[in-house]
Parts: sequence; structure tokens; C-alpha cells
Amino acid sequence: MMRTYSLTVLLWSCMLHAVHMMPSQKRTNKHSQSERITGLSDNDGETLHRTKRGWMWNQFFLLEEYTGPDTQYVGKLHTDQDKGDGNLKYILTGDGAGSLFIIDENTGDIHAAKKLDREEKSLYVLRAKAIDRKTGRQVEPESEFIIKIHDINDNEPKFTKDMYTASIPEMSGVGTSVIQVTATDADDANYGNSAKVVYSILQGQPYFSVDPETGIIKTALPDMSRENREQYQVVIQAKDMGGQMGGLSGTTTVNITLTDVNDNPPRFPQSTYQFSSPESAPPGTPLGRIKANDPDLGENAETEYSISNGEGSDMFDIVTDKDTQEGIITVKKQLDFENKMLHTLRVEATNTHLDPHFLQLGPFKDTALVKISVEDIDEPPVFSRSSYLIEVDEDAKEGSIIGQVVAQDPDITKNTIKYSVDRHTDLDRIFNIYSGNGSLFISKPLDREETPWHNITVIATEINNPKQSSQIPVFIRILDINDHAPEFDKYYETFVCENAKAGQLIQTVSAVDKDEPPRGHKFFFELVPEFAVHPNFSIVDNKDNTAGIMTRRNGYSRSKTSTYLLPVIIFDNDYPIQSSTGTLTIRVCACDSRGNMQSCNAEALLLPAGLSTGALVAILLCIIILLVLVVLFAALKRQRKKEPLIISKDDVRDNIVTYNDEGGGEEDTQAFDIGTLRNPEAREESKMRRDVIPETIFQIRRTTPLWENIDVQDFIHRRLKENDSDPAAPPYDSLATYAYEGNDSIANSLSSLESLTTDGNQDYDYLSDWGPRFKKLADMYGGEDSD
Repeated sequence: MMRTYSLTVLLWSCMLHAVHMMPSQKRTNKHSQSERITGLSDNDGETLHRTKRGWMWNQFFLLEEYTGPDTQYVGKLHTDQDKGDGNLKYILTGDGAGSLFIIDENTGDIHAAKKLDREEKSLYVLRAKAIDRKTGRQVEPESEFIIKIHDINDNEPKFTKDMYTASIPEMSGVGTSVIQVTATDADDANYGNSAKVVYSILQGQPYFSVDPETGIIKTALPDMSRENREQYQVVIQAKDMGGQMGGLSGTTTVNITLTDVNDNPPRFPQSTYQFSSPESAPPGTPLGRIKANDPDLGENAETEYSISNGEGSDMFDIVTDKDTQEGIITVKKQLDFENKMLHTLRVEATNTHLDPHFLQLGPFKDTALVKISVEDIDEPPVFSRSSYLIEVDEDAKEGSIIGQVVAQDPDITKNTIKYSVDRHTDLDRIFNIYSGNGSLFISKPLDREETPWHNITVIATEINNPKQSSQIPVFIRILDINDHAPEFDKYYETFVCENAKAGQLIQTVSAVDKDEPPRGHKFFFELVPEFAVHPNFSIVDNKDNTAGIMTRRNGYSRSKTSTYLLPVIIFDNDYPIQSSTGTLTIRVCACDSRGNMQSCNAEALLLPAGLSTGALVAILLCIIILLVLVVLFAALKRQRKKEPLIISKDDVRDNIVTYNDEGGGEEDTQAFDIGTLRNPEAREESKMRRDVIPETIFQIRRTTPLWENIDVQDFIHRRLKENDSDPAAPPYDSLATYAYEGNDSIANSLSSLESLTTDGNQDYDYLSDWGPRFKKLADMYGGEDSD
């Protein structure tokens, strides 16, 4: 028997709104006839035929955001093999199976268990199969289908920013783009108009408009001025459903700022300004500030100030303060009240950064008048020159007038002036001045060679107001006169060889002159008349301010004459002619064949009446030897060996400190203050021994202070007892001294000086009862004599 299997997917409408069902691609075989499958059945082995399905509904549509009371019905799975007897079981797998989508395994009905959101997931792919409950095998192959979520308008448009910020230059034309805003809608743009957004302006009209489709904001009014209003707040709405009634909407705010352009020229708030200045104001002194107002900002408001050519432009200047955009008027030249009392300036303010788009709004400059009145003050005297140069001959007589300085009071009153010399500049008081007319005269002789220039200061002071004074430098140049004779320029050490030949040059000399003739120096040399014809030497003038000393004979002898004196006269050529005589000392020396000096009779020249060099050296050596001997003697005396203090190694004086002070005995009550023994505060606190470790830890014993006036003997006995029983007492090899023996001591005297006078042996057994402190004495004196 032929069995035909068919799985039909049905979509039922169970909601009030429409649910659409769309067919998928039609699956067909190339052959329209049925596909034959050959096989044996379980019963009769007949050939089975399977008819191929012509249509398969594999896509469901479901509305999102379902809010009904029941679960949303999706559709029904059904196969021809289902006889309605519950023998088949439907199974659903895939996206959301079992959680979002639930199938009735008996009937094949599919329901959506939860509310679905298309924006989260727009389609679900599921697979369905039918299984025989008895055999557990599939009666139909697994079939895949899609559930697509249909969009509804449940999302409003949202802008990409909650707030936009934009700017545009002021004075922009109508339709100038400012900024574009964008809103997006999460709904399906391919289904209906849920995602179709339209823009509109809610706030900001009539200044701005918005393109409904692109969201571009544009200017709507011409020539909007920043100076009138700078900030604008525009509210833009984006609405879906194409802007129709019932669409959802969202808004955003756009803050628009108008930026500044140079569309305003500078303007002075007043046409005339007035300032005043004292005539003593130095150049560069600020007199006042003016400002041209410009409502623009930044560089558009930068203003440059200038003074127009004309009156006052050479006396005053104006500079611009870059921080405040003010013009500062300053003094350019020294003012003079007596010359001009009022100056009128024309000041111009101009923008430095012009915008060519707004030149028609110009001109971008303004002018104002500035009047400056000069105030008269009591000025100090003014000299006719800035400095004076006076020349005077150095032989000028004392009291001679050498020049004059002139000063006058620049004020209208023309006060009388007196002159004086600043003595700090003329400490030697060489010059003086007549106080009435400013004539300078000489008070002391001049010497150009000592001081060729004198720089003094002359002070001019108003007689009626001594505080008003001024000073001027006066440079005095001393002119030279020929008052000094020429002389040798240095000391010449001249020698002549014994083997010299006649006519040989032995020395070239030159001269100097302290004077400075205007035409330069010219010197002449010659021998004194007495030596005009010198038998040994002659002089030759070289005509260049030098002269040569020449020999006149062959050979010289040191034994006969060791030194020659040659006087030379030097003349100058100035008026009056000055001359001097210089003497050359020529020594006769032994020379080699080349003329090099080997030895001269130097001893006779250096020490003609004194000791020789050898004698001086010998005396110096003797003095040094004596000093060395004295030093050695002092050093040896200091290093004499001293006798040691302790010679024997058995000397125990290093353990006993001896005080060479003998008291007056027990009867002397003035030598020692017994109150020290009775003062408990003078005792040091008991301290543990540091040289040994005690066997047990003893409690520090506190003794009762002896405030009462007890007997000293009793006091010492108590202290003795305390020290005998005190484990923290000093070491046994220490010496404890008690400065009191007391009267009627049972020990009597411990000295053995009188022991020889006694007939019998002294009994020292009582020393054993005195404690460990006297144990050593008890062993020494209390024991029996040994054989």
C-alpha cells in the first residue's frame, strides 16, 4: 500500500491586528511527476510511491511588544501522518525553543511565551520534527522555518548628542549653514514609516531654521550682530512616522554663539581731551591716557594711536597699551613754558586688523583733539653750552683770566646767578672763579708735564633760591712751552775694548724731552767746548735725534786708565732753545777677537772704598754658622733626660694619694666641718658594684637619716657596720678612710712607733671582731708567731 507523507505548516490568525504570512521560495522538482521510491513493505512487499511536496511554508511573522493577556499564538505544525490519536509527538528546537517559543507536543501549536523586541532580535530560526511515540522514529524529516518579528513604532528618534554647540560669524547672510544635527530611530526602516524621521524647530525662530530632512540648521535673519546678542539656544525636534500625527519624537538643544568680526570702527567717547605737564618733565614722561571704544573683541578691537603731522607732533608722542588698548601720551622733547604754554594735538585711532568684507561700514578710524598746557616751574640756571673747553699756556701768570662760563635763569623772573667751582674736582685749588660773572682765573702755577689736563665742574646757583642750581664740566688744556731741556733717554753702560781701533762705533745714544713741540722733537748732540777735540773719543750727530760715540785712537789700557768720562751737550730746536749736559761713563774692558766683552775693572767701580765681594761672603757665612750653633744648643738643652718619678717597680705610691696637710688633731674643731658627716644629703646613693656580679639580688637598703645631733663616734660606728654588711661596698683592696678615731678607742693607737717600749706583746685579737674590713690587719697582727 502506498503511503504519502506530508508536513504542512499553517499560520492561523488569532489576534485582532493583522498577521501576514509570506510564502518562501517555491521548491519544485525538475520533474512534475511524482518521485518513485522502490522498496518492500512489511506486509506485501509492494512498491512504495512518495509524492514530493509542492509547497512548504517556512516563514512566520509575529508582532513585537505583544501586551495581550494570553500568550501570543504563532502557528501550528501538522503532518498527514497525524491521525489525531495522540500517537505523534512534535518537537521544536532552535533559537528560543523552550524559553521564548513553546510547542504543544500533541497538537503542534506554537506560542510565544514572552514579549519580543525586534530591536533586540529580529528573526528566529527554528527546526521542527514529528516522532512516533511508540517506535521513537521520525515520521517526517526535520524541517526548518523562520519566525520574523514584525516591527511596531515603539522607539522614538534619538539624537546623537544631548546638546550641540556651534558658532557662526556675526553678520552672516541668510541660509548660512550653522551645524547639522542627526537623530536615529531604532525601528525597522524597511517596514512602514516607523523609522522615517522629520526635523523641525521648536525654539530659535525667527533667527534660525532647520532642514526637515537633513537636519541642517541655517540662519534665517540677515545681519545678526554679536554686539546686540551673542548667544542663542535652539531646540530641534525629530519625529518619526514622517512627522504624521501619532509619531514619536525626541528633542535636542543647540547652543549657537555668534563670533566677532571687525564690523565696528573705534570711536572716541569725547572729541577733546585736556592734560597738563610741568615744563621740567623729562622725555618719556607719561602725561595721560585716552581710549577709543571698539565693541569688537580680540584682534578686531586692536587699535593703533598716532599723532597727526602738525602742531605738537615733534614735542609729544603716543604709544599703545596692548593690554588695555589705550593711547599713552608721553613727552618727546623738553618742554619750555617760556617758549610755549599750550600745545594742541590731533590724535587718530585706527583698527589694525581690517576685514575686507566690511570695509563699506568704514572708515575704521576716529580722531580727537588733545590739549596740553605747560606749567611753569622754578627752573635751575641754564648754561650757554653743554660743556666748555679752555686752553691756557703753562707759563700763564697767577691771577690771569683764562675763560668765562655763562648761565642764566630760564624763568621769567630772571633771578641773579652766582658761580662757584666744585672743589671736589679741584682739590689743589689751582683755579678759581669770579662769582658775579663766571670768569675763571689761575690761583697757582701750572705745569703741563705734571698735569696736562684739568677737568673741573662749575656750579651756577640762583641767589634767591639756592636749591636751584646746575653744574657744567669745564675741560682745561694746558698748552706746552719749551721749559725743559732734552736729556739722555736712559742710563748708558758704555765700554771700549782694549784692542779697539780708531773710528770704531762703541755706543749710540738718543734723547728725550718732556716738552711736546707742535712740530715734533729735534735734538742736536756735541761735546762740551772743553772737550771739543777729545784725544780719545768723538761724537757724530746722526740727524735723527741720535748720535754715535766713536773711538779716536788705537788701543786702550785698563792698567793706565780704566774709566773715561765723556760730557755731551744735547740741544733742542724750540724757542727758547733748551740744552743739557749728560756725561757718559766709558769703561775699558778686555774683549775677545770678535769684540765681545770678557772682563772689566768692575770691583774698583762698584766698591772703590769698601769691602770686596769675597769678604762680604765670608762674613755672611760666619753669621750663618753662629746662628746654627745657637739653635743646636737650645735644642740639646730641651732634650735633657729627666729623672723618672718612680724608680722601683714595687713602689705603691700610685695606689695611695698623699695629702701633705696635717690637721690639728681631735682638739682642732675649726679645721674640719663636722656637719658634713651629719648631712645625709651629702652622701651619694648606694650603688651596686660594677667589678663583680653579686650572687643574689639584694634590696637596696634605706638607712634612717641621722637628723638628730648624735655623737660622732656613734655615727661612724653605724656607718662602719653598714659598710661591713653591704654587699655593694667598694672592693676589698680599696681604702676606706674615716676621719675620726674618737676618744677612748678600745683599739687605742694602731701605730707601732711605741711598741718597743712595752714589756709584753700587744694583743690584737680584737681586730677579728671588727669585721671583714679589718681581716687583713687581724691576720697580720692577731696570729701567733710561727717558728
